Amino acid sequence: MLAVHPVQEAFRYLPVLVGVLFIGGRGQGHLWSLIGLGLAVAGGLLRWFTTTYQITPTHVRVRRGLLRRQELSVPRDRVRSVDLTAHPMQRLLGLNRVVIGTGRADRGQEGVTLDALARAEAAALRGELLRRSPAVADVGTGAGIEGGGPIPATDAFAITTLVPSWIRFGPFTLSGIATIGVVAGSLANLFNESRVAPREFGLLRAVADQLASVPAGVAVAEVAVATAVVVALLSAIAYVLAFWNFRLTRQNGTLHVARGLLTTRSTTIELRRLRGAEISEPLLLRMVGGARCLAITTGLRVGLGAEHGGSILLPPAPLPEARRVAGEVLGDSGPVTAALTRHGRRARRRRHVRAFAFAALVTGFFVLMWWLFGWPAWQWQASCALFGIGALLAEDRYRNLGHALVAGRLVFRGGGLVRRRHMLASEGVIGWTVRRSFFQRRAGLVTLTATSAAGHQHYSTVDIPVSEAIALADAATPGLLTAFLRRPPS
Repeated sequence: MLAVHPVQEAFRYLPVLVGVLFIGGRGQGHLWSLIGLGLAVAGGLLRWFTTTYQITPTHVRVRRGLLRRQELSVPRDRVRSVDLTAHPMQRLLGLNRVVIGTGRADRGQEGVTLDALARAEAAALRGELLRRSPAVADVGTGAGIEGGGPIPATDAFAITTLVPSWIRFGPFTLSGIATIGVVAGSLANLFNESRVAPREFGLLRAVADQLASVPAGVAVAEVAVATAVVVALLSAIAYVLAFWNFRLTRQNGTLHVARGLLTTRSTTIELRRLRGAEISEPLLLRMVGGARCLAITTGLRVGLGAEHGGSILLPPAPLPEARRVAGEVLGDSGPVTAALTRHGRRARRRRHVRAFAFAALVTGFFVLMWWLFGWPAWQWQASCALFGIGALLAEDRYRNLGHALVAGRLVFRGGGLVRRRHMLASEGVIGWTVRRSFFQRRAGLVTLTATSAAGHQHYSTVDIPVSEAIALADAATPGLLTAFLRRPPS
C-alpha cells in the first residue's frame, strides 16, 4: 500500500494538478502543483497508517480514517461474492484488490474493499470467506471452495476460453463511445482552464481548416466516418483490455471467471446461488452473428456494470458459442434452443401502431413548422422514412417476443435494439406481477413479471394474452397463485 496508494492518489488528482500548473498566478503554478502532488502522496500514505481489517468466525471488519473514523462490519453469512482484481502496478508488486460483495452491488454498494493485499493472502482470504460449513455444503450442487487463487487444471473443467478471432466483435459493442466522451470532455476542460485556443495546435487547426473548406454535407460525412473508425478502434482495444485471457471454468460446485490484460479480474460464482442465464444480443452485434452470455445470480452487479461486476459468463462471441456456454452453465440445453410461443397478432398490431404513431408525430411536427414558419421542406420529407424504418423495427420487436416453460425454467425473450433471452429457474421465482395498461386491457394483453432475488430481480414478458400469462405463472410455480385464481363456473 505504501507503494501503490500514493501513485493512485497522484493519478486521481492529475487533472486538478495540471489545471493548477496552467492557471497558477505570477509564475507560481509549478509550485502549487508540487504542493498539491505532495498532499496527494501524503493522503495515499495516510491510508496505510489508518487502515486495519479483521476476519472473525462471524464478521468481516474494516476500520479506516483519521479525523473521521469509520468502521465497516459485514456478517460472513451475508458474503455473496469475493472479487480479486489487480491493475498493472499491483501485478508488478504481487498484490490484489479484494472486493467482498454482499448482494447489494446493483444498488451502488460494492460491500467491503481491501486494497493491495499480498496475492497469496488475498487468494487464501477468498477461499476462507466463500468456504461453506458442512451443514450448508449438503445443500446445493457442490462442496464449495476449499482454497483461493487459480483453479488447478486437474480439478477444473474448462467451459470456454477466449479465441483471438472473437476480437472482431469488439467494434460492434460501441464501448469506445464512452472513451471518446471522457477524452473530449477532459480536453475541453483543459483548454478552458488553461485558456489555450484549440486552433493553436497544428493538428487541430489543420482538421478545422479541412472541414471549413468543403461543403457542409461532405464535412458531416467526414466527421461521421472518422468517428466511426475511432469508435471501432477504441472498442476493439477495450475488448482486448477487458477480456484477454478470458477463461470460464467449473470446479466443486462453482464457476470461476478470470480475465483481463493489464488489469486482471477473478470472480467466483457458486452454482447454488445461480438462478439462470441470459443471452444478450445488441442490434449491431446481432447483425454480425454475435452475442453475450450473463449469469442470473445473487451478489453480482447487473445492468450497465455487469461486465465490471463479474456476472458476465462470455464476452461478445459467436451466437452458437453463447448458446453452448449457456447450456453448459444451466446443465441443460433445452431452455437455450427450445422454440418459443409467439404472442399473437394483437401484440404485433400494438407494435406497428406505436411505430406508426411516432413516425406520424415527428413528420407532422416538421410539416407544421414548414407550413407556419417556412422551415426547409427536406426535413419533413426525410422524416417520412421513419414510417418504413418503424415498420421494420416493429416487426423485428414482435418476432423477438416469446415465452416458454422448459425443464423447470422460465424462458422470456424480447427487446428490439437489444434482444435478450432470459432463462430463469422456476424455483428462483418468489412472486408475480400482472400489469395492464389501458390499451393492453382493450387488446386483452398483459405484462407478466417474475420477481426474483437474483440478477435484475424482475424479468418480464410483454403483451402476452391474459389466459396464457396466468397459465404460465401457475405452471411455473404450482400453488403460488391458487388462492388468487377465479375458476370458471362449472
